[in-house]
Amino acid sequence: MTTQAVPALAAEGVTSGYDEVPIIHDVSIHVDQDEIVTIIGPNGAGKSTLLKALFGFLPPWQGRVLLAGKEVTGLSPERLVRQGIGFVPQTDNVFPSLTIRENLAMGGITRDGGVNERIDWVLELFPVLAERPRERAGRLSGGQRQTLALARALMLEPKVLLLDEPSASLSPKMVETVFANVVEINRRGTAVLMVEQSARQALAISHRGYVLANGENRLEGPARDLLASDDVRRLYLGE
Repeated sequence: MTTQAVPALAAEGVTSGYDEVPIIHDVSIHVDQDEIVTIIGPNGAGKSTLLKALFGFLPPWQGRVLLAGKEVTGLSPERLVRQGIGFVPQTDNVFPSLTIRENLAMGGITRDGGVNERIDWVLELFPVLAERPRERAGRLSGGQRQTLALARALMLEPKVLLLDEPSASLSPKMVETVFANVVEINRRGTAVLMVEQSARQALAISHRGYVLANGENRLEGPARDLLASDDVRRLYLGE
């Protein structure tokens, strides 16, 4: 576990929800600059709501969001992207009518320059995309689309990448591929905060984890400790 003093991203006592209904209550988490952190918990625990509050899709009603120690609470997604947060939603995360290369170019549309150079860098990272850059995204498999969504999120060189259920609806083989991509993204310098239902596999590649239930922090710690916990295995891993 890292000992860096200033997390890449932190939530401090965040409460938020929809309309007037709170979904998450006083949630605090952090992701250090070299970490993969996974949030697990039952359906309806508030995991995706927390990501939306961190990324500006929902306003925090209470608490603070900090990016590299700087408060960014309540900023719009557009401003957060410019400041270094990337977000990959579970669905509708590529442009089906555009080619792979065009999708990547759209991901880098707000760059000051070097778009083609960054596309080349991203394609080198994901050979499955480099094999057919002119293929339309709508013709890709589910796993390939998810890989493209990850790749597009890297076009702006985020400090932190938020992933909402990256393995959803994928075959076991493609789940392995997506998680391998996450590990490589992190190895190249991007912190990752991930919400996942494939809890065991996600924790296996993570440095630390959090367990949310009923919108509240229930457990946190090194991923290996959560995997070894009888309570976590029984209540949240289905064992």
